[in-house]
Amino acid sequence: MQITGKFTTAVHILTCIEMFSSEMRVTSEFLSGSTGVNPVIVRNVLSQLKSAGIVSTRRGSGGAHLARSLSEITLYDVYKAVDCVDSEEGLFHFHENPNADCPVGRNIHRVMDGRLSGAQAALENELKKTALSEIVEDTKRIISEE
Repeated sequence: MQITGKFTTAVHILTCIEMFSSEMRVTSEFLSGSTGVNPVIVRNVLSQLKSAGIVSTRRGSGGAHLARSLSEITLYDVYKAVDCVDSEEGLFHFHENPNADCPVGRNIHRVMDGRLSGAQAALENELKKTALSEIVEDTKRIISEE
């Protein structure tokens, strides 16, 4: 089980856009330098965020900007935008071939599937409770304490 790094990269990108877009052009190269992620991956994440209506981008001198207010963007919105979890399989990857001749093997899905779906739903509900504005405010607070 693992949520891809695109989720935390996307949150980092959005936080940078908010923190720096008023003072400079926020480009994929700048975001790559801040995240430590290849610019091609940054552009891919920006494209996904743009498709979800979270950011707007303009080639050349425009840079990236938030398309919605911080308080309207939740961590769940980001999670869904960057497809960090396989939509068919879900958060938890179940081993491929449990042995049907084994009493545990033939029943483990029935025992675990509902629990794993519930765990994923709990995570997603928690992500819905946090707005990007909270992330930015916490980041600003921590920076001011340095």
